[in-house]
Parts: sequence; structure tokens; C-alpha cells
Amino acid sequence: MPRKKESPIKTSVKSGNFRSTKKGAGMTAKGVKAYRAKNPGSKLKTAVTGTVKKGSAAAKRRKSFCARSAGQMKKFPKAAKNPNSRLRQARKRWKC
Repeated sequence: MPRKKESPIKTSVKSGNFRSTKKGAGMTAKGVKAYRAKNPGSKLKTAVTGTVKKGSAAAKRRKSFCARSAGQMKKFPKAAKNPNSRLRQARKRWKC
């Protein structure tokens, strides 16, 4: 039996699940809640935006996100050069 094709996550701001690039891109708390409702067992969380204690779980999440998104910067040089791209704005919001 063929697997059911999942629809990709859409980054439309209209739904209220994602921030606009002007507001820092990334998912809103509402968007995370909706995603977790559709995907039980998910551990998705919102961005780490505040100041964090060195070595804390939040600091480790930030470090991990920054490392992953740095890889995206290499893979998508066009987005990396554009200061208004979702990638760059999300990295700014996460304080990478």
C-alpha cells in the first residue's frame, strides 16, 4: 500500500502560524500549537529569543539551530545574501 503523501508546511503569514519576515520570520506560538496538534509526540518549540544562561537547555537549542541554519546559508547562497530572506531574518531573531 503506498504511503500517504504529506503536504509540506506552508509559510503563509495569513494563517497566523508564521511571522512575516519584517517581524523576524519563524513560527508563532499559535503555529507551534497547530503543528503539535497535527503531529502528536512532536517536541517543536518556538524560537529562543531572550538572554539565556550559558550551558542551559535553551542555549543548547539556540546553538543547534544556529549550526543548522548556517548549513542552510551555505546551501542557499541567494537567501544568504538577501538580508530580507526568511533564513536571515530567522537567524537574526534567534540571535545567531
